[in-house]
Amino acid sequence: MTDAPRTYITTTIPYVNARPHLGFALELVQADVLARHRRQAGDDVRLLTGTDDNSLKNVIAAEAAGVGVQEFVDRNAVAFERLRDPLSLSFDDFIRTSSDPRHRVGVERLWQRVAEAGDLYRKHYEGLYCVGCEQFWTPEDLDGGNCPEHGTPPRPVAEENWFFRLSRHADTLRRLIGDGTLRIEPASRRNEVLGLIDGGLHDFSVSRSRTRARGWGIPVPGDDDQVVYVWWDALGNYVTSLGYGTGGEDFDRWWAGSGRRIHLVGKGVIRFHAVYWPAMLLSAGLPLPTDVLVHDYLTVEGRKISKSAGTVVDPADLVARYGTDAVRWWLLRDVPRVGDADFTAERLVQRHDTDLAGGVGNLVNRIVTMVHRYRAGRPPAVRGGDVPGVARVVGVARVGGIAAVSEWLARAVEESAGRVGSALEDYDFRQAAAAVWTVVEEANRCIDATRPWVHARAEKDGDRASAERLDDVLGALLASCLVLAERLTPFLPDAAARITAQCTPVDGVLPPPAPLFPRLSDTAARPAEAGQETGGQGTAGRRAVAGA
Repeated sequence: MTDAPRTYITTTIPYVNARPHLGFALELVQADVLARHRRQAGDDVRLLTGTDDNSLKNVIAAEAAGVGVQEFVDRNAVAFERLRDPLSLSFDDFIRTSSDPRHRVGVERLWQRVAEAGDLYRKHYEGLYCVGCEQFWTPEDLDGGNCPEHGTPPRPVAEENWFFRLSRHADTLRRLIGDGTLRIEPASRRNEVLGLIDGGLHDFSVSRSRTRARGWGIPVPGDDDQVVYVWWDALGNYVTSLGYGTGGEDFDRWWAGSGRRIHLVGKGVIRFHAVYWPAMLLSAGLPLPTDVLVHDYLTVEGRKISKSAGTVVDPADLVARYGTDAVRWWLLRDVPRVGDADFTAERLVQRHDTDLAGGVGNLVNRIVTMVHRYRAGRPPAVRGGDVPGVARVVGVARVGGIAAVSEWLARAVEESAGRVGSALEDYDFRQAAAAVWTVVEEANRCIDATRPWVHARAEKDGDRASAERLDDVLGALLASCLVLAERLTPFLPDAAARITAQCTPVDGVLPPPAPLFPRLSDTAARPAEAGQETGGQGTAGRRAVAGA
């Protein structure tokens, strides 16, 4: 345990009625970037994800597959947990609501606390229920008689359930959201939530009959004929995973103590995370999340991701075909802060080949190749001070040396950390990725402006001043690559490690230059001007991908 600021980051936990899709991968990668960034900043970070096993959707899917529900959810949950490696995720905890011993006791404790507050009561209810989103809809909320989220007609349901007094907490929620105590981003989503509250909050059902739930789920404490509503059950994971209800220091450390509690959620579940969940916590006398980040949806070739429509993209399969760096970079560089984003394989390939193969990879290869060609692989010793946030590397120019070569490059290096941090504080991943890209752009401009190959030719003719200038330029460029690796680490941890290894001398000599990002298409890189170094990221580094 440390005295560092604490940041607790969570994703939603998806139903496991099918394998993961790219929309959930977006949320996982965004959460991972925030976690890695805060760790770089020195925070004590905990990142949680998991699966929602106790859904009627899972029961129906298991019945259709002809297997037991527990066997079914066990099998599918594995696919979600195994996204760690293909997506290079750094989550610290993974919870499963059907089998994790921490979960049921925590859900029961939350129920009891709310009951003690007088916020639970039982009554007969009739309504329209959508199994897809596991919620009741009023007729006025429907879109042409269909669920606005799933496009299917909800089923009429009549039964006696337990209800939660959501209406009791409307004023408090409005105040906490309005004054920023509960921060909802972007602003349009905050306004949406305030509109929901101002429109009137109605008490909602928080249990289901055991019969309708097919006997699957957590029984209501003291009422075995009912099971806890899946959303009440699922939302509790944010605290049950910390030992709420079972004791231990994790709950006090990460939830009850000081620090940030950040939920990443999709726009389709904003009501649950920004209204229902905070109200449940208020009733139980528990702290609220500090931040709710709402992202929009991904579409696939213009169509909403849907299993029935055949528009699901499996992120593990996508990584197997195109690589981790390509998938992460597209999700971060192309998906806007506000508005849906349309995925196609062609866009992913183009972004990878333009930014990573033709941009970052080509830059690093050009610089390392020149160090080998002009200095036998030994980074020149040059003048300068420290590069912020970069470990010392023997013989590499520091920021003073960069400024002596290019004020614009030095400025990009110095300002990139602040620009990335500011964008991520606004939860704008695309802007944060663009801030990293400024280092690439300025380093390439620096090469074009300083023309190291010209100084190398003059050095051969005995020009000592050109030799010193070449040392300064190569050192400054190499230092910039190390800064670039540092800034890229939250976004592309694997690629950042490769860049660092490529630009760090071993026994005083850099490793031989090697393509960092093989091309995913046959599109040729723009040819270099006569005399310039291309660094091997062109034809030799290409790899065709069928169907790209």
